[in-house]
Amino acid sequence: MQKERRKERQKSINMDVKKLKQDKDSMRFLVKGTTAAYMNSLRRMILNRVPTMAIEEVTFIDNGSALYDEFLAHRLGMIPLITDAESYFIKSKCKCKGNGCARCELTMTLDKKGPCSVYAEDIKSADPKVKSAIPKLLIVKLLPGQNLKFEAKAILGGGKQHMKFAPGQVFYQGYPEITIDQAQAAKIKVEQCPQKILELDGKKVKVTDETECNLCKACQDASPEGAIKIEGSDKDFILTIEPWGQLSAKEMVDSAITMLDEDLEELKEAVKGLD
Repeated sequence: MQKERRKERQKSINMDVKKLKQDKDSMRFLVKGTTAAYMNSLRRMILNRVPTMAIEEVTFIDNGSALYDEFLAHRLGMIPLITDAESYFIKSKCKCKGNGCARCELTMTLDKKGPCSVYAEDIKSADPKVKSAIPKLLIVKLLPGQNLKFEAKAILGGGKQHMKFAPGQVFYQGYPEITIDQAQAAKIKVEQCPQKILELDGKKVKVTDETECNLCKACQDASPEGAIKIEGSDKDFILTIEPWGQLSAKEMVDSAITMLDEDLEELKEAVKGLD
């Protein structure tokens, strides 16, 4: 049902989405035919509402390391955990009513004896699908005779609750609209472009890749007035997502759009009730 509603909404506003670039650290999309308000709503939904797993509670059984319990607990909470959101419920929405059960809590343990370096991959999870997204993330170093043993509880949460639940960094910009007065091409300071997307080809200035322009306007500021003009579109946008490992960029967007659609449907029903 949500997918059908999404398709209908996309048709009604004539929105078009195209993947521009993807690597192991980020993904960039071209979103055409929308508004800055919608893009910002999507950005905020990903950062604040999309649920991910993170360690919430730590019980230390033995901590002989050089770090205080509170310091270690903070470091453990900030470890990004690969998230299987479909298998768990947010505690407040679980049948146990927040008391904690296998449907809303995950037990994770660690038992290490020094001398050694303790990494995130050393934490044992009751669910093999939920583990550190960065295996070699260093937690602490133990000297001879130092031990570290604890039991932790991981739960689902959103960035609005704490930034440790945020799944990544999200930002957008208007699609670059570059206007060049070729009569003044020789005067345009193409070398001022930090992205190196401007080239002087004979008597003309060429743009090699508009999508790489970050709207800094360094070339415009250094060139004669009117020689080159750069503006961001108010209806076409470049969306950049940099996941921290809990979810893929696609999962982040899909989850955010689904939740945004649900909120809009809830608002729609609430407005109906005002009649």
